Amino acid sequence: MASVAPRKRTDATRQRTSTHEGFLTHRNLFWGKLSALLAVALIALYIFVPLPGTHFGSSWLGYTLGTIGVLLILWLTMLGMRKRAITPGRWSLKGWTSAHVYLGLCLTVIGTLHSGFHLGWNVHTLAWALMLIVIGSGIFGIWVYATLPQALSANRYDEEGAITEKQMIEALRSLDRQIHDAAQPLDPETATLVGKSLDEDPFAGSFWNRITGKYPRCATRSTAAELRRLRAYRPRIANDPLDKIDALLTRKEAMLGRMRRHLKLKSWLQAWLYIHVPVTFALIAALSAHIVSVFFYW
Repeated sequence: MASVAPRKRTDATRQRTSTHEGFLTHRNLFWGKLSALLAVALIALYIFVPLPGTHFGSSWLGYTLGTIGVLLILWLTMLGMRKRAITPGRWSLKGWTSAHVYLGLCLTVIGTLHSGFHLGWNVHTLAWALMLIVIGSGIFGIWVYATLPQALSANRYDEEGAITEKQMIEALRSLDRQIHDAAQPLDPETATLVGKSLDEDPFAGSFWNRITGKYPRCATRSTAAELRRLRAYRPRIANDPLDKIDALLTRKEAMLGRMRRHLKLKSWLQAWLYIHVPVTFALIAALSAHIVSVFFYW
């Protein structure tokens, strides 16, 4: 029976038309417009409403802004639980995320006006600073989700179409098997050198290596460089196994680079959460200390 040649992946040539609406533009920027209107209204109140003395958190406006800010922060933290429930319509996850982003940005105005610009080395300013860190990391997260998925998708495509992370791993294993077979005629010293590449774990490396995509101690790269140096001082012979190994190592270097770019992009999609989530809990703790100190010690 004649074997059937595998079909090439055709995903790369398939034309798609998308009507996808992102969370930033959900409902024609409804939450963005509402948050901007709220920010302008609060700034107008702060500027034009007469208050005795100076604007501060202890004024009626300060208490109002503080109450709005605390309730809004607590509501914003509910997004993590909301992600587990999939519902359509006005309060879909996309709509909730859009509200989370724009109302979170509005907190910069609410929190700063609540402070009355009275900042110092105390728990009150700590809560304000933590709030800005949470919002700043959220802005970075928006940029990550707006740009990196496209880069992640582009990295998955080659001339034959899309390739998954699992297929990248299988391709590396296949190359290792071919390198192992090609290295059988080598002398022990050269075979040991090639073995360093075969023993390399493609997932090895520190967190810094992962997020930068730089692996200065890459065994495959150093093995390929050393073999090329050795070949330069050896006479060229027909059917030299080093020629085949060199070609295979070049292919492996390229696949490793692709795999590491994939891991780098995936890491950046998650890394910002390691700041955003813990600092959110620190913010809630600082807010609790701020509220207790205001109502019981002032």
